[in-house]
This record gives sequence, structure tokens and C-alpha cells, in this order.
Amino acid sequence: MFIGVNVTFFPQHFLGLAGMPRRIADYPDALIHWNLVSSCGSIISLAATIIFIYVIFETLEREEFFAGWDNETIANSSLEWVLPSPPRFHSHNELPST
Repeated sequence: MFIGVNVTFFPQHFLGLAGMPRRIADYPDALIHWNLVSSCGSIISLAATIIFIYVIFETLEREEFFAGWDNETIANSSLEWVLPSPPRFHSHNELPST
């Protein structure tokens, strides 16, 4: 998407410097090459958007979840999840083993 947007709009700068008026339906023949590059960039952006939407729907369609984020794994993973929130002052005299 990043490449497509830059390929779309960066040539427009050169078209403006070459005297291309804005908001016209017909392009001068001398500037057709930059307009072709800009059109290719918009196709790249469209393809990236379609792939992005496909990935979103494919991810939402799956029903598997990341196994590491269940409550038991979080509770046993570190000391910070064992203590109440906020922890009491001097909760431990020495570092407990988990």
C-alpha cells in the first residue's frame, strides 16, 4: 500500500511542474507517461487493499485462538499476575518461586 500510494501521487508533482492543469478529463499527450505511472500506482494500491480485506476476513473466519493467552497460562507466567492489584506494601519479604 505504501509503494502504491507513493507511485500514485509522487508523479503528480512532476505533472504539476510540467504544467498539467488540475481536474481535467483529457490528458495532454506529452504527459501520458507520468499519468501511466500514476495509474499503475493506483492499481498497486487497489491490489494491496483487496489483499488486506481478504486477510481480515480470513482471520475473522478462523475459530482458533492463540493458545498462550488463556487465563491459566497468564496466571502462572509471572509474579505480577499472582499479586492483587494494586499490590500491598511489602507483599513479599523475599522473592517467591513460581
